[in-house]
Amino acid sequence: MSATSVLARKWRPKNFAQLAGQEHVVQALTNALTQNRLHHAYLFTGTRGVGKTTIARIFAKSLNCENGITAEPCGVCSACTEIDSGRFVDLIELDAASNTQVDNMRELLESALYAPSSGRFKVYIIDEVHMLSKSAFNAMLKTLEEPPAHVKFILATTDPQKIPVTVLSRCLQFNLKQMPPALILSHLQYVLGQENIPYENGALNLVARAAQGSMRDALSLMDQAIAYSSGKVDESLVRTMLGAIDQGYLFDLLQLLRDGDGAGLLKIADDMAIRSIAFEAALQDLATLLHRIALAQTIPQAIADDEPERIRLMELAQQFSPEEIQLNYQIAIHGRNEIDLAPDEYAGFTMTLLRMLAFATQATTASVAQPVPRAAPAKQNPASIAPSVAKHVAAEPAPVQQVAPVHSSANAADLDWNTLLLQLNLQGMAKELAKNCVLASFEDGRMVLNLAPQFKHMQSNKSAQEKLQSTLCEYFAKPLRLVVELGGTKDVATPAAVEQQVKQTRQQQAEDAIKQDIFVREAQAKLGAQLIEGAIRPV
Repeated sequence: MSATSVLARKWRPKNFAQLAGQEHVVQALTNALTQNRLHHAYLFTGTRGVGKTTIARIFAKSLNCENGITAEPCGVCSACTEIDSGRFVDLIELDAASNTQVDNMRELLESALYAPSSGRFKVYIIDEVHMLSKSAFNAMLKTLEEPPAHVKFILATTDPQKIPVTVLSRCLQFNLKQMPPALILSHLQYVLGQENIPYENGALNLVARAAQGSMRDALSLMDQAIAYSSGKVDESLVRTMLGAIDQGYLFDLLQLLRDGDGAGLLKIADDMAIRSIAFEAALQDLATLLHRIALAQTIPQAIADDEPERIRLMELAQQFSPEEIQLNYQIAIHGRNEIDLAPDEYAGFTMTLLRMLAFATQATTASVAQPVPRAAPAKQNPASIAPSVAKHVAAEPAPVQQVAPVHSSANAADLDWNTLLLQLNLQGMAKELAKNCVLASFEDGRMVLNLAPQFKHMQSNKSAQEKLQSTLCEYFAKPLRLVVELGGTKDVATPAAVEQQVKQTRQQQAEDAIKQDIFVREAQAKLGAQLIEGAIRPV
């Protein structure tokens, strides 16, 4: 395939109107150009292939179009056409990855002192700017502090955290978003329609997901798919081309989790290790699947009728409660973030699965060695039991060791109040009341909560107590009486206290990380910079 027919180049946006998925950046730049409120330095951040250099070039055209500074460059004048073809003498593009040293930067900055040759502005696009050396950044800083009026800097990076704060503070920063698979799919359908190339939607779905948010990668993969296919972009051929492993194993994971089969979960993890499936990527894909299930539960029409996995998505959407999907999504996200801290990726992945299993509710709970059915709930509302669970409930009524809160004749010893609150759909004052209590006793249909003394005003809030009581009755599918007593929380941390401790720990970690950051310490030592108390927030 010739260079002129490469889709990623042929369909590269030439103006802001053709850009997809970055409306927040386009709107801000359009306003700046229309009102002639231009900054001397811009920083575009985002993962690969989301449009950083594309937007930079369009912005360069907007600044130098012969029709004047405009958000809608004509595209036909000599400045626009030369920028599109990479021949505009006043547009200087530098790849910082291969020009990291201070000499390269000094040479570039010296040329910035001279007036433009033919354009209105000299525009410097520095890609992967975070790769510059410390001395190169220092050289750039001097020009950023007192820039010539005819110079505009456009910096692009995939890793803004490596850029010194002294440089960041002198740039207008725009974070470009990853493209959602649905947007990529829609664009691929449009491109292939314009190219008159037949396709199967399943094939485009695979490419859209494999691109991982990068439209450029999606178009490059589509080029490969067209070359690999014979006249039609076929799903089976694209799957083979990508070396894509059928993600059915993720559906199997959730089904085993639903059934409480810990041994089955570990067997799938072992099979993944044999097939060299990356565990971090698997957690990302699992989170994506959980997101799609949540969509199927709340907005079924968001799942297309021709979605290849629609049937299995809808089945799992019926078998899990929305609360369980939300909880497992959070566990998957945290598991992925923490996988580098695990002894190895296998341990991190399986620990995430075991964490999901530990919090599983309304399903059979399994030990790692042998699946064992859970106890049958007493007077459980049949509508709240998933079909795949009901058969176990009917067949195996014998009680077993509990891992998560149970719905039968439970007492306080069987229940973890913090875990129970995750299952309850509480809002407002009822939620605040519950978070500031600990479970004292639960027997004979009577639940006693101890309220922390500093929140004694909540004891008189009958509306909050009634809402909490009705929610608990609905959860346990039987009437119960709620009693809120003051005190008794001295030796037991309330959920609110635990939450506050976690926040304080994360805040302290964030402050320690900022204080130890080499760039911050250098700014304090050399520039007299000061940290603003209360301005640091954990991410």
